[in-house]
Formats: sequence, C-alpha cells, structure tokens
Amino acid sequence: MGYHLAGFDVTGVDNRPQPNYPFTFHQADALTFPLDGFDLIHASWPCQHFARVTAWRGNRTQHPDLLTPGRERLQASGTPWVIENVPEAPLRPDYLLCGSQFGLNVRRHRTFETSWGGGGDLLPPCWHHKNLLAFEHKGERAYADAMGCTWMNKTEARQAVPPAYTHWIATQHLTHTRQEAAA
Repeated sequence: MGYHLAGFDVTGVDNRPQPNYPFTFHQADALTFPLDGFDLIHASWPCQHFARVTAWRGNRTQHPDLLTPGRERLQASGTPWVIENVPEAPLRPDYLLCGSQFGLNVRRHRTFETSWGGGGDLLPPCWHHKNLLAFEHKGERAYADAMGCTWMNKTEARQAVPPAYTHWIATQHLTHTRQEAAA
C-alpha cells in the first residue's frame, strides 16, 4: 500500500492465495517469478526462519531460509530492490524502522536492505511508550488496524509491513533515483 501511495503501480506475488490483496496479484513462487519490467522489487520473505520468537516457541529449521536465495536472485536481476525482514535476519541494516517513528501505535521493528545502500531522510528514533501495542495473537485485529492494514484480516496482518514503512522506503528510492539522474 505504501508503494501505491508513493505513486507506484503495485503487483504482488505469493505462493498462497491473498484474497484481500488490493492490487494486481499472482499466485506464484517469488523465487522463480519473472522480474523483468519492474522499476523496483520489494521482497518480504517469511521471517520465521530468523525470528527470535520461532526459537522460543518452535523450531527454526522447520521454516526455509528464502532470504538468502532471494537476495542472490535480486542482486542478479539488475533491478533496484528492497528486502524486508525481522532485525535478527542477516540483512545489512540500511534502514531499521519501527511504528513509533511514524506515529503508529505499534512496536514492530523491521530491517530493510536495499540495492542503493540506504541513506536519505532521517527519522526520529523509535519511542516505546507504555501504551504502544506489541504483537500478541489475542489482539491481532487492533494491531493490524494500528499498523494501517485495515483491509487485511488479522491473520494476513501477521506477515504485513505497515504502509507507512513502505511509503517511506519508496520515497527514499525515488529521491535516490533523482539524485543519481542529476549526477
């Protein structure tokens, strides 16, 4: 949604149906889907392989590492790209974002690695005040709404990136692209 708000035509790819996805959608494997013709590719592979909570509540080895082969594919594509995942994931932290930096009432840290290496506008540091919502399965609907993902059901929102984050990332990419063109 954030990319759409920044002016991009958005196409989604997932290996599972996404009936509430508001843009063009292809049910396909993102590791084999054709990448040609896109201005920017945003990849958000499932985080369970790297997430701390999986180590506490489950077994990380039961969840494949899609990030590593996905990064290799994006790097070979020649198209600008963004990869998002949890802070524990092996990403270069070009941007580390939290909902509180955008005035959202959620604590949701996400790391973004980009083909352009980050830089650009600064955001205020995150501020985890006592009323900030942390993710809990019992309060998923409120959490989804606080993230700005009102069109999703609560289960879909578990895997979501708040639109404020992707809007900001899209703006950083557009600024970087304009600066490169002017140089």
